[in-house]
Amino acid sequence: MTETQSTTSTHGHEPHRDDLGSRLNWLRAGVLGANDGIVSVAGLVVGVAGATTDHTAVLMAGIAGLVAGALSMAGGEYVSVSTQRDTERAMLRLEKEELKTMPEAEERELAEIYEEKGLSPELAARVARELTEKDALQAHAEAELGIDPGALTSPWQAAWASLLSFAVGALLPLLAISLPPLSWRVWACVIAVGAGLFLTGYVSARLGNARARRAIARNVGVGLLTMLVTYYVGTLFGVAVH
Repeated sequence: MTETQSTTSTHGHEPHRDDLGSRLNWLRAGVLGANDGIVSVAGLVVGVAGATTDHTAVLMAGIAGLVAGALSMAGGEYVSVSTQRDTERAMLRLEKEELKTMPEAEERELAEIYEEKGLSPELAARVARELTEKDALQAHAEAELGIDPGALTSPWQAAWASLLSFAVGALLPLLAISLPPLSWRVWACVIAVGAGLFLTGYVSARLGNARARRAIARNVGVGLLTMLVTYYVGTLFGVAVH
């Protein structure tokens, strides 16, 4: 086997940096969505549990929080990504028009970008020319705008990802407070939520190359504080009602 063949077989299935970065961004968004689901619904059901011992009321509040939160996350993500995609498409249309009306100026601009990255003027001009000849819009959009024309994010895909990740996270506190006996339900929810937030904090830290201990402490601390506050608010309202 030649050196070229060996290199190809070794690296042929490795993801490109952009593909890997995109996958990590999606995974990070999924973890954060699940984290939101855990904290939001945990605060809701623990607060209602502090106000009443009615199992049905707690369960219905949790289900309502799960559905409303998941739809809100999905809707917000759809609107946000749609706006971003519309902006990127408008920028690509403008770039395409500029490539058609003033190709020489655009090629010089691309060469200047590569010069700023450290290439010699001659090599930068050659790279700009060859990339433009191969796929002008792709080359200029990536270098000038930071946009890959063939990899625009789908609003529907983003919406479904947000909906599912929030719903999966929200199921944890909902089940934890619904299944145990009445005397244990709040503590069971606190323990389950703490474990879930420990996991999401660890994963998000690893994905972001941050310190896991600090991320976990922050994540679990926010969740516990949320449940503590909502529980005592629920207790106050429960006492007032009675």
